[in-house]
Amino acid sequence: MMSNVEAYKHPEYLVETDWLEEHLDDVDLRIFDCSVIVKKNPDQNKDKKIPFVYQSGRFNFDKIHIPNSGFIDIPNDLSDRSSSIPLMMPSQKQFTDMMGKYGISNDVRVVLYSTTESNWATRAWWMMRSFGFNNVAILNGGWAKWKSERRAVSDQPCKYKPHNISSYSHPGYFSDKADVLLAIADDHSKIINALPQGLYDGSSDICFGRKGRIAESVNIPFTSLHNMETGCYLPAEQLQKLYNDVNVNDAEKIIAYCGGGVAASNTAFTLSLLGYENISVYDGSMLEWGNDSSLPMDIG
Repeated sequence: MMSNVEAYKHPEYLVETDWLEEHLDDVDLRIFDCSVIVKKNPDQNKDKKIPFVYQSGRFNFDKIHIPNSGFIDIPNDLSDRSSSIPLMMPSQKQFTDMMGKYGISNDVRVVLYSTTESNWATRAWWMMRSFGFNNVAILNGGWAKWKSERRAVSDQPCKYKPHNISSYSHPGYFSDKADVLLAIADDHSKIINALPQGLYDGSSDICFGRKGRIAESVNIPFTSLHNMETGCYLPAEQLQKLYNDVNVNDAEKIIAYCGGGVAASNTAFTLSLLGYENISVYDGSMLEWGNDSSLPMDIG
């Protein structure tokens, strides 16, 4: 547990654009664009179970990216293709094989960014750490800040060489619906919804099967974690206040969720920045919970 802090407890989880520019040519550095394009499901009026479709951002990456970057394809490479729920965690073998294909090993430092919401970079960050790839950081402000500062860009393909690597799984990084049900009944647990207010309270036209939220959950929209002008993460004391305001300090376990376990990873990332260690992401999130009528919901 933590009280208010003056600085991030783990500043190494972030890198700034000026640092990255100075280290672009480091032989042990790997930079990756993790972008995903989210569009409304054209059949959402017929089927409200899955309101969005998720498309790889590789096409845009091929046109322009930070020099020396590679691309991490979350929907196609790092999602469980056998699941009916989009974006679910892949098997350890699938994940590790893809890390090796991307040229990622425990001997390199990895920096992740996205051209859209930083949630996609934090999703990759959270997944990587769950499999023991710990030397990984997020580019503060992402592509938007890099581009606004008129730093170098490229259209050249990635040159990282593949590796044969191994990994190990850390339990607890992800939760399932049984874990969430236990947390609802536990006064010492806190469940945080990372979606915008309208999705949380059910006032939005968009829903994941059912309108509303997981019972007993509180709302900290992922957009509130960033400076609206720069896209950078808020200072530690401001982030801490967001969590203090919903009494997260009292929690022995924190479960973050959203629509599909992506924005929730941004919650998990900022809590990690602040030094919390009792964090988990509900992988199925509302794509699973909202479409199971046996699971308790609140609305309003």
